[in-house]
Formats: sequence, C-alpha cells, structure tokens
Amino acid sequence: MCGAIAVLALTVGCEGVTVDTSGAGEPSRAAAGVDGADDTGKNGDKDPRAATSQPPADPKEPAGAREPEAVPSTPTTPDPATSAPGSATPSPTPTRPAIDTRGPAPLLVEGSEGRHVREVQARLQQLGLLQRNPSGYYGTLTSGSVREFQKQRALAQTGTTTPETWRSLRDRTTTPTAAQLNPQTSYPIADPDKRCTTGRVLCISKESRTLAWMIDGKVMAAMDVRFGSQYTPTREGTFKVDFKSRDHHSTLYDTPMPFAMFFSGGQAVHYSADFAAVGYNGASHGCVNVRDREKIAKVFDEVRAGDKVIVYS
Repeated sequence: MCGAIAVLALTVGCEGVTVDTSGAGEPSRAAAGVDGADDTGKNGDKDPRAATSQPPADPKEPAGAREPEAVPSTPTTPDPATSAPGSATPSPTPTRPAIDTRGPAPLLVEGSEGRHVREVQARLQQLGLLQRNPSGYYGTLTSGSVREFQKQRALAQTGTTTPETWRSLRDRTTTPTAAQLNPQTSYPIADPDKRCTTGRVLCISKESRTLAWMIDGKVMAAMDVRFGSQYTPTREGTFKVDFKSRDHHSTLYDTPMPFAMFFSGGQAVHYSADFAAVGYNGASHGCVNVRDREKIAKVFDEVRAGDKVIVYS
C-alpha cells in the first residue's frame, strides 16, 4: 500500500495493521495478544504468567528443589495401655510428600522465570538448540529446546530442566557471559551486511528481525523490529534517511508514528505502540516498526538526514 501511493505516503507515512495469516487472503484486525510465533511465540515464549521456581541450594545450579518430607510407612496408632480412659485418640493422617517422589523433581518448568532460566536458555543457544535470545521466561520454545537436548543425550524427554538434564547441559557448555545472558534484542543479530560496515548506517535485517544502529562497523544500539505484511512489504535495498519527524502522525491511517525516519517514500523507521502491545502477531503497512520507545528515541536523536539505511533479508 505504501509503495502504491509513494507520493502521498511521503507526508503521511504508514503504521501497523494486524494480519490474518490463516490463509484467507485478506488483512484483518486481531485482538491484542502476546509476542510470538511462537508462541509467537511469536509462538514460543510468552510474557511471564507463572511464579518463578525456588532459587538453588547449590549456587552452581540454576534452581533447586527441596527434598521430600519423610513419609511414615504406616499410620501411628496410640498404645491402648497408655491412652487415657474413655478417650479415643484418632490415628494421625500420613504426611503427603512435598514433591512427587517417582522421579527427580524438575528444577525449571514451563512458567518459570528469572536469571536461572536465562542461563539455561543461553547454554541451549550455545549448542544451537534455541534460536531466540534469552528472555528469562520458560515458555514453549524453551521447553521444546530442552526436549531436543534430552533426546540427543538419551534422557527422558520431559521438556523440563531436571537435575540430570541440568548437569548434562552444564557439562557440555561454558558459563554464559553477561552479554549472552542479557542481549540487546530478542533475536540474535546476524552478521551484518557488508554494506553496513562503513559509515553511519541503520542496518535492518529481516532474517533476524533486528535493527542495528552502526557507526564504522560498530553496533551502537540494537532493537527488535517488524515489517510490512505480504500485501504491503517493506522494500529492501540501500536507502538514506530523507527526513525525520519526531511527532509524526499518519493522515492516511490516522495513527501516530513517533520518531519517524523516512527512507523510501512513505516507508519509515518509527516507534509502534501496536508492536509493543501485540508483538509479531501484527505487521505494518510497509514501515519498520520498533517496540522499544526509549531505544528508538535515543537513536532518533543521533541519526542525521542523509545517513544510510540498509534493509536486507
């Protein structure tokens, strides 16, 4: 749509629309949801909705599990000879075990969250079993990756990080660095296109769904982005920032486009509240949407008209 009305779009821009990917062939509005394919899992790992697991007793392990309470083998029955006359003392009810004793208690399960989850995710990523960067939330993508690791190691394929699974994973990986545990984006930043390695560049990868603000080959900032739908695709190629508009408002779609940096007709890089709300369940009308307002605001202040914009797959 942005491509078809480039002259008009130059002043009005484009914004997000939710796309029906069921195959019906027509765009539709969808209810706000979570990021994912995933989930989005986009999808995969969703926003946390469950309590975190208990912290580990052993600082080397990501999370701990208490030993089950002792369970009496038989109920205790009072000695009739020592019981008070005329009083009936009921037998105490056997104590339930704190955890299931049929097997090792899982350290981390779907719904767990926190730094221990990040460590497991970072180690799985080292082995090429997790294609998303650590999020700190144990969702379906993480459990699927754990299940694949368990399959490779001939372990019970539960998808939960059991003590045995954790030991095996730890033995085959290295301690994650701070950058590996807390990356700048949800998806790994692919090796930048060679066109991004010189000068001042907004380097935008459709494959990794990331935008990297680079100066002479150094990444100054990086953030998650999403693109246009199949009906209004984001154009690829080498462009430049034509002009900037801090508080831009699209008259075509009657929607705000803060921190807009136009690079191809009406297509621009800009903050999207819709992207922040529904994630990859939506799409734009061709623009490059950013969901981190703080990051794009900072980059907006640093980028100059004339800086390169590279969009590639």
